[in-house]
Amino acid sequence: MTTMSGSDGASAAGNGGRGWFTPASDAEAAERPAPGALDATPTPQGRTGTAAAEPGPERRAEAEPQAEAAPRAEAAPDPVPDPAASPAPAASPVPAAGSAPAAGPAPAPATGPLADSELIRTSMDELERSADAATAYFYALLFVQYPHLREMFPAAMDNQRDRLFRALLTAVRLYDDGKLLGDYLANLGRGHRKYGTLPTHYPAVGECLMAAIARYAPNSWGPRTEAAWVRAYTAISQTMIDAAAEDERRAPAWWDAEIVSHELRTPEIAVLTVRPDQPYPFRAGQYTSLETPWWPRVWRHYSFASAPRPDGLLTFHVKSVPAGWVSTALVQRARPGDVLRLGPPAGSMVVDHRADSGLLCLGGGTGIAPIKALVEDVAGQGRPRPVEVFYGARTSHDLYDLETMLRLKERHRWLSVRPVVAAGAAQAAAEALAGELPDAVRRYGPWSAYDGYLSGPPGMIRTGVETLVGLGIPTHRIRHDSLDELVAQGV
Repeated sequence: MTTMSGSDGASAAGNGGRGWFTPASDAEAAERPAPGALDATPTPQGRTGTAAAEPGPERRAEAEPQAEAAPRAEAAPDPVPDPAASPAPAASPVPAAGSAPAAGPAPAPATGPLADSELIRTSMDELERSADAATAYFYALLFVQYPHLREMFPAAMDNQRDRLFRALLTAVRLYDDGKLLGDYLANLGRGHRKYGTLPTHYPAVGECLMAAIARYAPNSWGPRTEAAWVRAYTAISQTMIDAAAEDERRAPAWWDAEIVSHELRTPEIAVLTVRPDQPYPFRAGQYTSLETPWWPRVWRHYSFASAPRPDGLLTFHVKSVPAGWVSTALVQRARPGDVLRLGPPAGSMVVDHRADSGLLCLGGGTGIAPIKALVEDVAGQGRPRPVEVFYGARTSHDLYDLETMLRLKERHRWLSVRPVVAAGAAQAAAEALAGELPDAVRRYGPWSAYDGYLSGPPGMIRTGVETLVGLGIPTHRIRHDSLDELVAQGV
């Protein structure tokens, strides 16, 4: 799939006697505490156009962390009807894993994938108008009916609610693209192992999800829509369960990693180097999810800032964002000796070393981290190919890794590095171009024979994709790290 982490998880089993939401596999309860069962931690790295093979994944790195809600004591959702006192409009019950379907009306006969997608999208369009209330109701219902699942989630649920809806919206938008949707869901399934998600959790989530949709999308809800959602959720959950079971056979659910170096490049940006407790397989351009000891069950995504190294060390660039739980802890609190937890690698913003095409790389802010890793990856192959890097920042002060990139340029004749400063250009270094990153890219070229790589904030990715397409690079040769955000915005 294209783009923008103790061992537990699912095990394959028989699929006899399954209900609508009953998974085909089962597993023992997780032994370590874990976060959300339906926490769509920023999703796989994305590329517009035709999907590539699933990487060996967030991706996708979320190189520029999104703003995080300030920590606060969890309050009861408001307004959310009391699920116990005021049940949602009847949705078909979900049998427990391994049980026979409950008695009652059978689902409407399948009317084909296109009909299902139309019904689901119509209900999601209606649901989107009450997204906050619907997701709050979903979690309230889940925790009332299945209180044992509450400990799997973060204490403060603000970001959790947003991620649920984003995951649903992304899956719905990808519904007609079987390959891309399959890769997206498989990546989620693998990533959810670190939360302790088990196959037996999916029926509970499905039941409460159906109830929330029925309540907050009443105009589009009915037997056919319900049956379409049942078919879709069953397929979605099974894809995730199967991916988790396959991943369990070859990798742990997470890695413990000790910080061996913590370097402040600016008051807001730190470069962290960590040593995993066991070999960590990844490719340059990918990303991982990361949990700190100060915020249990809260994970954020960061790109690898270097290609795989012989000593096995991993490097990350972290920018502290306002009210950012994880980013602020990593920049201002973390020190050598602290132990972090890493999820599995994700993302397919990787280089195809079988090709001879050049690489046009756009990195904004800490999005330069995976771009640097890609340059090191090309250098390690020993086969020169043109690599053009545009390194964008708001001011010259934000070009925190420019010296490193210029040293790489001095060592490799095939590499070009152009810093671009959008603001404070008068104080920019002599090498920097003034203006916006897309405008700087347009000044050079032609680029139609290059492959595009973009990493940075979602807004930069969006304008960067539009720029590269306008310059003649086909969408299937543009890779980036913000699939879920861009899909949700219709890009």
